[in-house]
This record gives sequence, C-alpha cells and structure tokens, in this order.
Amino acid sequence: MHTLFSFISEPLSYPFMQRAMLIAIITGIVCAILSCYLVLKGWSLMGDAISHAVLPGIVFAFLLGIPLAIGAFFSGIFCALATGYLKNNSRVKEDTVMGIVFSGMFALGIVLFSQIDTDQHLSHILFGNILGITFTEFKQTLWIACFIFLLVLLKYKDFILYCFDPNYAKIIGLPIKLLHYSLLCLLALTIVASLQVVGVILVIAMLIAPGVIAFILCHNSFNKMLIVATLISVISSVLGTLISFYIDGATGPCIIIIQALFFIIALIIT
Repeated sequence: MHTLFSFISEPLSYPFMQRAMLIAIITGIVCAILSCYLVLKGWSLMGDAISHAVLPGIVFAFLLGIPLAIGAFFSGIFCALATGYLKNNSRVKEDTVMGIVFSGMFALGIVLFSQIDTDQHLSHILFGNILGITFTEFKQTLWIACFIFLLVLLKYKDFILYCFDPNYAKIIGLPIKLLHYSLLCLLALTIVASLQVVGVILVIAMLIAPGVIAFILCHNSFNKMLIVATLISVISSVLGTLISFYIDGATGPCIIIIQALFFIIALIIT
C-alpha cells in the first residue's frame, strides 16, 4: 500500500505534474463523452480528418498572433465543410474525399511550419506537450471542456437520436442539419482541447478508443457506455501520466498505449 501511495504521490509533488494530471483527466473525460457519439455515428475517419487538418490553422494563427486554438478550430471546421461539399457535389465517396482533404491540409501545414521561424517544436504539435502546458493554456482547455460538456448535457437526447436514427429524428422535427454541424463543431473543439495532451497525430485514439471499448463491454445501453468510456479514459490518463514520469517517456503516447491495452483486454473478456 505504501509503495502504491509513493508511486502516485511522488510525481504529484511537482506542480507541473499536478497540472499535467489535471488536464489529462479533463480532456480524457471530454474525449470519452464525445467518443461514444462518434462510435455510434461511425465518424472515426471524420475525427481523424479534422485532427490532421488543424495543423495549417495552427500555423496561420501563429503568423497572425492570435491564440493557436482559434486557428485550429476554424481549420478543422473548414476540413469538415469542404468534405461535405465535395461529397455532395461529386461522385467520389466520402471516405475518399476525407482522405484527400485531410492529407492535403496536413501536408500544407507541415510545409508552412517549415517555412516560419518559431520556438514551437513540431513534435509538440504532432504528439503533444502536456508537461510543458502553461497556466493560460490550462485555463483555455478548461473553458473549452466546460463548454463542450454543457452543450452535450443540454442536447444529450437529441444527439443520441441523431446518431442512432437520423431519419426518425428528422420525422419528429429535430433540426438535423443543426445537430450535424453542432456535433462537428464539438468534435473540432474537443480536438483543440486535446492538442496539448496528445497532439494532432494521437488525438484520434483518445476520441475513438474509450467509445469502442465501452461499446464492446456494454453495447445495449448508451448510458452505461458513457460511464464505462469515461472511467476507461480517466484511468488511462492517470496511469499514462504516472508511467511517463517514471520511464521519462512522452505522456501522450503512454496514455494511448494504456487505452490500447484496455481495448485488447475488452476483446479477450467478451
């Protein structure tokens, strides 16, 4: 018991680890909640697309001297809208369009980043830098997370019905287009909130893994899915952050590895 207490208390004696642990838990909860909706809606690839497409927005925000989160958000929304427009106005399938759009925007972001003089490290943007998070970035992430949680709480049933059966939702008078774009905006905001934790490359894992694991374990109840996904995400965030401290490894990838192990365990026991 003493060893377990020391395992947890020693890293948390450092202020930067306290901040990292708290932000990992907050983003983990938000990602878990949205993850359940994405899994039901089948938007895994959309999450992947938006997560990669935020990179040019980050670069433009840096050049304009505005918060990076603003550029990332609008870049992600542009990717979603461009994908929808091309799908509706061409014969190309949606998954193909997404592959072209997000890979093109991601490549553009890397080229732009290589052309500017900045003290930002590309690896921090791609893979996160949770241990280097500032108090301003912490507050920014906290506000975004609170907004996402509040909106999901207010439109909880509408989002569920839209994800389960959009045709029925349309028949009973729900604003389908508004729900569609609201969910896209929430997805983009969640990715922005998670950038500091796992970066644009690995954020898709935090957005998909908890929901998939919860779906495997309790696919008959959405409420149970939300609870299990949140628990999985929080435990993964805590363990990943602690382990990264002791092995001197990158925190984001450690969190994702723990989630991958939970996924394997879920497959084995079901």
